[in-house]
Amino acid sequence: MRINIKPLSVNKVFQGRRFRTKEYDIYEMQVKRLLPKIELPKGNLSIKYVVGYSNKASDIDNCIKPFQDILSKFYGFNDNLIYHVEIDKVIVSKGSEFIEFDIKSCF
Repeated sequence: MRINIKPLSVNKVFQGRRFRTKEYDIYEMQVKRLLPKIELPKGNLSIKYVVGYSNKASDIDNCIKPFQDILSKFYGFNDNLIYHVEIDKVIVSKGSEFIEFDIKSCF
């Protein structure tokens, strides 16, 4: 179903400046240490995420933007090149949470 309204950017949702938390700085550092060295395809991109949450109430996309920002910084691409995103949510036991990603060329 199509809704004819301009989608609202997260930048338009909040008023005033938002500040990064210390927790995010630590998370970014940890994620960057764990990311593998890969060569990205050129051009438009498609990303598939699988997110393992221990809480069924977690929103499927809540972690995507901060993680994607880290990916784009680490791998040196502009996330406006992402034209397709697929997200799967799985429930795991507490302490077994994860995020998986696969970046491919978008056809």
